[in-house]
Amino acid sequence: MILFDDIGSYPLPEDISRDQISFAIKSNDPRITKILRDAMRQKIEAGVDIPTYPQFQDMNQQFLGIINDEANTEEPLLVRKEKARIMELEAIEEIGAEYYKKNGRKLNIRVCVTGPVELYLKQFGGTAYKDILNAFATSIDRFIRNSIDSARHLQIATVSIDEPSIGINPQLMFSDSDLIEALEKAAKTAASHNIDTEIHLHSPLHYKLICRVPSISIIGVESAANPSYLDLIDKKDLEDYDKFLRVGVSRTDIFNMAAALNEKYGTNVWKEPTKLEEIVTVMETPKTIAIRLDKIYDTFGERIKYAGPDCGLGSWPTQEMAFKLLMNTGTGIKEFLKNRNQG
Repeated sequence: MILFDDIGSYPLPEDISRDQISFAIKSNDPRITKILRDAMRQKIEAGVDIPTYPQFQDMNQQFLGIINDEANTEEPLLVRKEKARIMELEAIEEIGAEYYKKNGRKLNIRVCVTGPVELYLKQFGGTAYKDILNAFATSIDRFIRNSIDSARHLQIATVSIDEPSIGINPQLMFSDSDLIEALEKAAKTAASHNIDTEIHLHSPLHYKLICRVPSISIIGVESAANPSYLDLIDKKDLEDYDKFLRVGVSRTDIFNMAAALNEKYGTNVWKEPTKLEEIVTVMETPKTIAIRLDKIYDTFGERIKYAGPDCGLGSWPTQEMAFKLLMNTGTGIKEFLKNRNQG
């Protein structure tokens, strides 16, 4: 069974800016709760099996803003357990209650946290201090623990650790053993609760290192826009280490897709919404997505556990287009599963 999930970020409503969202979060403006809940309802309506809470904050500042506040820490960079809160999860508890009332079961949720390596690079750059990396890792584990312990109407089904710099950033000066230790610490609680724990990579160049992290069971690959990334992965390694894949089956690199449309029409499609919408009406259709997944399945088979968009949709121009991509993705995955079962 392949489950449909999403990465997290989502476009804001048309009348809300990033600056307004940041201010609303800092000032505890109740309007942010409505915006989060409305976006979550869209993800559920689009058919996402395991949606991520809507991410409107900067992925680093969401956690560094708390970790760097001395009032929230018991020692430098080590957040107090009670302060390790993901406000978006608290905001969508009401959605979980609605879902339970309607369906008789808890809503499965994917929790996305920024990984210790990414936070370290953001704050300290390339100089390697192992104790600081491990402090970040322990803090992230506390955010995960608090999310699990605090969930009332939500079922934390997947935890994703977002580490885009692993395999891309040349500043990464830590040894493999240090990276493995930090990632193991960050994923410790999730794994101990038998929750699928994923690492979201932008390049799978170092996937073999991830294979050696016992608590991480899922390796996420952005394979829709970059099919060749999967050529780097040997199915036997996944089998030997008992790891699974989360594959991207719909493209989210909207600027590249828009550039292709600009070339096609000789115009700026950002100023012509009907042409820009070809991304979800002509390019990323359910049929295209089903064919893409079918090709990946031919190589990796049952080692694929999750599928969805490559990355987040926060840079997309409207919620309507993002919703349509999620709808197309879910329909494409269903078409693939139907065709495989019939075959």
